[in-house]
Amino acid sequence: MFSLVFANEKGELFDYPGLVQAGRLGDQWVEPLEEELIPLPEGATLTMIPGRFPVGINPASGRFEVMSANPYSKGELAWAVGALLPQGYTRTLLPGFARTREARPLPLLGYTAVGFKAGRFYVAALPTDEDNRWNPRHYNTEDLEARVDSMLAAFPGNRILKQLAKCSLEYGCFTAQNIFYGRWEGGIPSSPACNAQCLGCISLQPSECCPSPQNRIEFVPSAEEIVEIGLAHLQDDEAIISFGQGCEGEPALQAKLLAEAVRRIRAKTAAGTININTNAGFKSGIIQLVEAGLDAMRVSIISPTPEIYNSYYRPRNYSIDDVRYSLKFAADKGVYTSLNLLAFPGVTDREEEVEAVIGLAEDTGVKLIQIRNLNIDPDCFLEAIPGPKGEVLGLPAFLEILASELPGVRIGNYSKPAPRKRR
Repeated sequence: MFSLVFANEKGELFDYPGLVQAGRLGDQWVEPLEEELIPLPEGATLTMIPGRFPVGINPASGRFEVMSANPYSKGELAWAVGALLPQGYTRTLLPGFARTREARPLPLLGYTAVGFKAGRFYVAALPTDEDNRWNPRHYNTEDLEARVDSMLAAFPGNRILKQLAKCSLEYGCFTAQNIFYGRWEGGIPSSPACNAQCLGCISLQPSECCPSPQNRIEFVPSAEEIVEIGLAHLQDDEAIISFGQGCEGEPALQAKLLAEAVRRIRAKTAAGTININTNAGFKSGIIQLVEAGLDAMRVSIISPTPEIYNSYYRPRNYSIDDVRYSLKFAADKGVYTSLNLLAFPGVTDREEEVEAVIGLAEDTGVKLIQIRNLNIDPDCFLEAIPGPKGEVLGLPAFLEILASELPGVRIGNYSKPAPRKRR
C-alpha cells in the first residue's frame, strides 16, 4: 500500500499509513495505478502545498477522505505535499488535495502526486526522455561564478550577458548557464514585449495572480550584442542558441532585429543550431526569421482546441490558426519544427485533445513533440478553461496513442540540434 504523505505547519514531512495515497485527474480524485508510481527520481524535490488539505483513500471503505488535522499532533493542521520533477519525466497525476476557502494561488510549479512505501517516496510519473546534458550535476558548479566574471570582462558592454548572469546566479537557469559554460543549448533573451497574456506566464503576472518566479528583460538588445554571444557559443554542431526564454516575452515580435543577427551569425559560421522558442502567432515575424536562416522552431502550445488555447494564452491579435500557419510555413522551408506541449493531467489526456494534437502534428509536419509539465496552480487553471467533452484517458494512454499514431514524430522532453542537411 502506498500511504498518504503530508506536511505539518513547519513544512516537516510525514507519511500516514491510515490513508492510501490519492491523486487527481483534473478535478477528480483517483487512486494511482501501481504501474504509474515510480521511486522519486534524482533531482526531484518535495514541497508543501499550503492552504490545501491532503486527500487519501480509506482502505476499509474505499472512500476518499480529506485529512485536515495532523494525526500526530493535536491542534495542528495538515497540508498536502507535491513532488517537483526534473526534466525527462512526465507527470501523470496531480496531488490529491482539497483547497481551503482562505487559500491563495500557488506558485507556478509542476505539482505531482507523491506517496510513501517501504521507506521510499514514490511519484505518479513516467520517464519519457533521457539526456544527460540536463542533469543538475552539470550546473551550478563551483567555477560558475568565475566563468560569469570572465565572460562579462570579455564583453563588458553586452547587456544580454548581464541579464544572463543574473539568471544564472540568482535563478539557476540552465540555458543561461550554458552560455557561460560554452556548451549545448544557451538562451539569448531579446524581447520585453509579448502578444499573449498567459495564465501561467513565468516572467510577468498581475499582482492578484500567482507570483512570477523571475523578472522579464526590460530592454531590446542590439544586433551586435546578440551576434557577440551567438558567435562565441556556436563553436560546434552540438551547440544551440535559442531565442525565447523564460525571462522574456515573444521573440518573434523582434523579428527584424533577430533576422539581422541570424544573417550576420550565419555569414561567419555554419556551426550549431539557431532556434526560436515561440508561440508562433506573429506570422510575419516567423516568416522573416525563417527566410533569414532559422534552423529550428519550438512552438509552445497547451491545446490545439481554440477554447482551451485562448483561455490559457489569452492571445492578442493572433489565433491558433496563425500558429498552424507558422508551423507549416517553417516546416515547408526545411526548419526543424517541434511542439512544446504543456501537459496537465485531466486536460491534455482528454479524448478530444488527443485527436486535436495528432491532427495538428499531421497537418503541420512537426518532427518532435516535447512534453512539458505545466507549472501552475491546478485549481486556477481548471477554473479558467472549459470542461471535458469526452473521456479522460490518462497521460500514459495519451503518450501511447501519440507514439502509435505518429510513428514519424519523436516524443520526448528535450530539444535536439537541428539536422545538418539544412545548412
